[in-house]
Amino acid sequence: MSNSVLDTVRNSPFGSPFRPRCEGLKVNENRTISAASTLDETSCEFGSMKYFALCGFGGILSCGLTHTALVPLDLVKCRIQVDPAKYKGIFNGFRVTIKEDRVIGLTKGWAPTLIGYSMQGLCKFGFYEVFKSLYSNLLGEEKSYLYRTSLYLAASASAEFFADIALCPMEAVKVRIQTQPGWSNTLREGAPRILQEEGLTGFYKGLVPLWARQIPYTMMKFACFERTVEALYKYVVPKPRSDCSKPEQLAVTFLAGYIAGVFCAIVSHPADTIVSKLNQDAGSNFMDAARNLGLLGMWKGLFPRIIMIGTLTALQWFIYDSVKVYFRLPRPPPPEMPESLKAKLASLQ
Repeated sequence: MSNSVLDTVRNSPFGSPFRPRCEGLKVNENRTISAASTLDETSCEFGSMKYFALCGFGGILSCGLTHTALVPLDLVKCRIQVDPAKYKGIFNGFRVTIKEDRVIGLTKGWAPTLIGYSMQGLCKFGFYEVFKSLYSNLLGEEKSYLYRTSLYLAASASAEFFADIALCPMEAVKVRIQTQPGWSNTLREGAPRILQEEGLTGFYKGLVPLWARQIPYTMMKFACFERTVEALYKYVVPKPRSDCSKPEQLAVTFLAGYIAGVFCAIVSHPADTIVSKLNQDAGSNFMDAARNLGLLGMWKGLFPRIIMIGTLTALQWFIYDSVKVYFRLPRPPPPEMPESLKAKLASLQ
């Protein structure tokens, strides 16, 4: 079964366009030139187990490192969401936190953040590559191009469904450490405490609102990024992607990631606020948290989250693409209309 899945992925329209083709080109009677093989350009075949494993590794680095680096901003954002009367804004939140807990207090929750978001990144990016290839093969080359935005949305939603299951236990511990003064201060104290007081369900009571926050976020993150990259190379970058250097390509990746991140923050913010409130109040459920916050309360902390998510998303895509460059993974260019579809459209004119 695994071999059939890999064969399906390798035949995907989203596979690498640079298939090895070494053929002798006869120029004259005394000289023969061989076309360069792409075996020197890529370290593995698109759709191979090595390809997906390294994509997953790129996801671990991109999500785990970036979320951990932004723990201070995330901590203040969570506290604004659950206690806006005390933490009146981003700068006031930093000032109050440092005054009460010193600078070291800004690092609370770093361990569950590192572990949880590394696991999430593994599933998010690794499974996205798998689902995108599988779904595109089911649609075929022409429909994959015509409905590529829907394809990105479906693949990213499928990947995030599993990614949140991996993230949820650590997210529960992180939010309680950050928003409940006097609760446990470390992962070693917090995880056993939840297990003892609430059982395994305590780790997953925030799963539904986490899906409500993360699935729209990830759908926007991947679909907006893919289409923004396509638009940048088509309308902004003055030369084809193939003529751009690796640093220039990574710069486009960073810019497209930041643009996608801004939209991600806006789309997912109400659910993010509910998750923070839900994990702060023991015994509450999704509807109780939403009712207590109110419509306006769900938008508290949006500005720091836009800064955090914009920077976060840009860095994640930059790191992920850098991993692909470093390990010489296949990196197909933005999709172009298949020749068969061009011919069909031309025949209609």
